[in-house]
Formats: sequence, C-alpha cells, structure tokens
Amino acid sequence: MNILMTGASGFIGTQLVSALAPLHQLTILSRDPLHASIKLGAKHRYLNSLDELNDLDTFDSVINLAGEPIASKRWTGKQRLAICESRWSITEQLSSLILKSATPPHTLISASAVGYYGNQEQNSVDESYQPSRTNRSEFTHQVCHRWEDGALKAKSEQTRVCIIRIGLVLGTHGGALAKMLPAFKLGLGGPIADGMQGMSWIHQTDLVNLFIHLLNHPDCEGVYNGCAPNPISNSLFTQALGQALNRPAFIPVPAFALKLILGEMSSLLIEGQYVLPKRTLASGFEFKYPELEAAFKQLFS
Repeated sequence: MNILMTGASGFIGTQLVSALAPLHQLTILSRDPLHASIKLGAKHRYLNSLDELNDLDTFDSVINLAGEPIASKRWTGKQRLAICESRWSITEQLSSLILKSATPPHTLISASAVGYYGNQEQNSVDESYQPSRTNRSEFTHQVCHRWEDGALKAKSEQTRVCIIRIGLVLGTHGGALAKMLPAFKLGLGGPIADGMQGMSWIHQTDLVNLFIHLLNHPDCEGVYNGCAPNPISNSLFTQALGQALNRPAFIPVPAFALKLILGEMSSLLIEGQYVLPKRTLASGFEFKYPELEAAFKQLFS
C-alpha cells in the first residue's frame, strides 16, 4: 500500500513506521523533514506541509497520529490552543483532501484518546458510551470530540474511517511510563490521590498491532478503544510497577500537590476511566499483553 502518515516521528509513530516499512510505501508529513529522515530513514518520501498536495488520489490509506503531546507542558491558554490546533487542523485538512479526491484512499485511521470519556470515577465504559453533559464540558473530551468529528468527515462509500481511542501506552522510551520510571527506580513512586481512579493502559506492541489490524481488515470502521481488556486502579498499577522494578512504591502523591504543580493538567493523573475494548475484541483483534504483569515483564526483561 501507498500510505500517508502524520505524527510519524512520535513515540508510537516511530514504531509504526518500522512495522509498516517492509511491506508498504510511506509518505511522511513532518515540520522538519530532514530531522525526520534521519530518525525514520531516507527511503521514505517526506512532506513539510499538506499544502503540497491537491488531493490524495495516489494514496491507498492515511494514518493520522499528529498532535502536540498533551502532558508535555502546563495547560496555559497558549498550550491548550496548541493541543487543539495541532489535532483539529491537520485532521480536518486530511478529510478535506480525501473528499476532493477522485479516487480517495480506502482507509483513514485517526488517533484519539480515552480522554473522550471524561472522568468516570470507578465506572467502566466501552465504545458505545456517550459522555454526560458534565463529561462534555471537560477539556479532554472537547479536544477528542472535535478531533474525531474532523476525521469522520472523510467517511464515504469509498473511504472507511477508523478511530482509535488510545489509553496509557506502556513503553520505556516514550509516553507517560517513561516519565514515571526515574522516581519508581529510586523507590519514590506511589499511588496518586486516593489511587482509585482507573488507568486504561496498552502495551506499545499491541497498539502498533491494532493500527495494522484495522488497516488490513476492510470490514472495520468506527471507534475502537486502544487499551487492554484489563484496566486497573492507579493504586494497583503503581504497586505492580514497583514489584516489576523490585522497588517499594508506597509514597503517595496528594491531589492538592499535583494541582499546585500542574494546574488543570493534574486532572490527567487524578481522574481516570476504566475503559473496555469491546469493539476492538469483537473485530477479532488479539492482545499479546492483556495482563499488566506480563506487559511489565516484557518491558523490563
């Protein structure tokens, strides 16, 4: 397949490029094509703007991972705008190009996040859940809702759209887990707030495989949760992480301290969801790491 990718230089994008490259031709959108080619390889075609394309007639599929990291900086007004625009603008531009195409790509796979569901406390949700009015007022839902709407505009008889609502991705070289590891390796980790908030996680290998699964199954379309079938409380997650590293993990992090340090962004840690991948499993996808202990064992082996 000839595939157009955005966000290919990111934590997941880099791994997905490696998995797809042996069998497919990749065109990669990057703000810095030279840096991206050094990181990802010179054999791919690189674009620094979608304005270089009048349509997407030459592409079979599009994979959209573009987006400013949501937890990299405090949520100032400027950062909130960057988080939104980096997702909404490119996604809507891709959909517009697909609709302009005479022979459009047959597949668009676009990232989203479990933040779509908002804070669910101890409630379990799956892809069919519609957020409440309270949830719809939360920043993470608003980001994801318009992000997904932008992708769904590309849907037609010729183009199917798949959306992956991604949970906490487990990997040692990127994502939230990599940021947690230094403290836990020093024995300074522990539960956050009351530790009861849900953590819906997925091993990096399973997430990459899910993108490929949806790419290769033309009957798949709509929303799929990109998280393992066994979400866990923050308290049990930190306990399992400590055990995997053979370190104590009992130093609690109070909610008020996180709010002082991180501001509104602290909601990513204090609140959570127990998200179930009901449609993902129904599509025939098999998780290689459905259990947290096995996922940690592979990562730290």
